[in-house]
Amino acid sequence: MFQPLRLSLALVLLWGTAARAEPTPGGRVERTRAVTVTGNPAEPLPEVHVAQGTMTLLFFPAPIQKKTLTFEESRIRVLDAGELSVIVQAVTDLQEGERHEIGVFFADGRAPSRAAFVLVTDPAEVDIRIDVQRPELPTAPCPDETQPRVPLPEDFVLLGYVDKAGVSVVPLKEVVDIAQGLKANSGLFYRGTGWALVSMQITNQSRQLKWAPQEATFTGTLGLVLRARLVVDGDGMIDPGEFGQVIAVVDAPILNTDTHFTLELRGNDGRSLRVPDVRFPKYVRGGEK
Repeated sequence: MFQPLRLSLALVLLWGTAARAEPTPGGRVERTRAVTVTGNPAEPLPEVHVAQGTMTLLFFPAPIQKKTLTFEESRIRVLDAGELSVIVQAVTDLQEGERHEIGVFFADGRAPSRAAFVLVTDPAEVDIRIDVQRPELPTAPCPDETQPRVPLPEDFVLLGYVDKAGVSVVPLKEVVDIAQGLKANSGLFYRGTGWALVSMQITNQSRQLKWAPQEATFTGTLGLVLRARLVVDGDGMIDPGEFGQVIAVVDAPILNTDTHFTLELRGNDGRSLRVPDVRFPKYVRGGEK
């Protein structure tokens, strides 16, 4: 999924030469511009214009925490993430009115600690490079001024993800798919207030190519389909003979524990892994079994 930092720096130098706005073959004008991130949660996020078939470079003024990068995997591809840059591309042109947020935290923790943008498709222009600027905030901010920060364990309670029922956990059986060259083990199914997630260790067989999970869905026996958010530890790529932690998350406040699901993980090279007979853990209230 992500390429080494040297690729980002090379593309930065390449895009740095594109000072003029020129039309793409599809008729859009390519733009290079500076965008200032907002330090006020009440302000609208700045827009970045993306399109299918065009790479958009976000170049940051300070190192970022790649693992905090969030985006809509089904509509946006992250082609590369480095210490100072992220390269994105729309899977297909976004429809009119379709808006997707992408955000990442800076490594130094200085306010504003997070850079966030809204990705849209404009029929007339596309951004090929965004030079991200960070506003200089007052040295003595108002006491009621709140800045985004890296999530902490206590946030699970404060945000309502965990209540008095706690979190239910059940193990998943090991799955080996020789034809696909993939194996899932050390699987655990967690369920809390309005959310559920599966965490697994995925092994990519040594004779296979690198594998990058990109989509995850839960399909029920009665036809119910739940699209999951996908989180892959590390750089998002599992090398041949190696393993990586993969997490699939669903926001589902009402779930039937009697329904069997099949979790399917689809990768970048056409290979997929299916984990059958998945049941959402029973949500226990009041700590009673």
